[in-house]
Amino acid sequence: MGQPKSGSTAIYEMLLQHPQVFVPDRKEPRFFAQELFDRDPPRPGGTPKSLEEYRTWFSDAGKDQRVGDISPWYLWSPTSAARIAEARPDAQIIITLRDPASLLRSLHLQLVQLYVESETDFRTAIELEPSRRRGENIPRHTFWPAMLTYSDHVRYVEQLQRYADHFPPEQMKILIYDDFRADNTATLTEVLRFLGVDERFELELREANPTVEVRSRRMHELVHAISVGHGPLSRGAKGVVKAVTPGRWRRQALYSAKRKWVFTEPEPPDPVFVDELRERYRGEVAALGDYLGRDMLTLWGYGERG
Repeated sequence: MGQPKSGSTAIYEMLLQHPQVFVPDRKEPRFFAQELFDRDPPRPGGTPKSLEEYRTWFSDAGKDQRVGDISPWYLWSPTSAARIAEARPDAQIIITLRDPASLLRSLHLQLVQLYVESETDFRTAIELEPSRRRGENIPRHTFWPAMLTYSDHVRYVEQLQRYADHFPPEQMKILIYDDFRADNTATLTEVLRFLGVDERFELELREANPTVEVRSRRMHELVHAISVGHGPLSRGAKGVVKAVTPGRWRRQALYSAKRKWVFTEPEPPDPVFVDELRERYRGEVAALGDYLGRDMLTLWGYGERG
């Protein structure tokens, strides 16, 4: 479903409430994005590496429930569309899209938060892309170096065409993040109608996965070192923490520590650089508008069509 930082987590949280829909309580199986297999970070429950493992994520689904996999990286992945079609040619595909400049700003903050990106300055991170394509300036501990070629995340027409090559139009629903932000209820009703489930069921609307900025890079790295046990001191600290606290409490404690000492509300991006990004991706946005039959240039603030 869609892209990271484009509303998929909020939709996931709301679909969890619907009795006719089953989504795993662990978000993002990522099974069909095989590019992430080799260096996928450790996480509770792991990442399924076989179809049999993947199916266990849905073993609690009722026989009459619609089953969903909400993994935003599937749109970015060059291989996911074909792999999904091979496993389930009848799959219904929901894709969310967001203005490239806005998406890349939020994505950069998220990758810093996830320890994929070490460069905290947005402009610098974007400008490092050519060298990173050559395998240079890759953060030492990053587990997804391919994510750092930022422009690959906003090749919208190419990404949509990969799915259109495998699925008919009636099995695809393309959502625009701005529409979802403007009217959560209308967009969610559209999703439920597309899935063929009761759209009258009242769901609690939720704000999920807010964008945050790293307040202290040193504190961020320290919390990460303790959580994964890098180095003898951090491994010792992690061992003590594990010995005295249950796993769920450890995760909650680390999350609380991050929210209090590591993260803060993000500063507004440099408007000059945002304008530069909009000029850089104007052609992509215009092509997307032609593809969708909608004036995306005006919607996303790129000006009227020339």
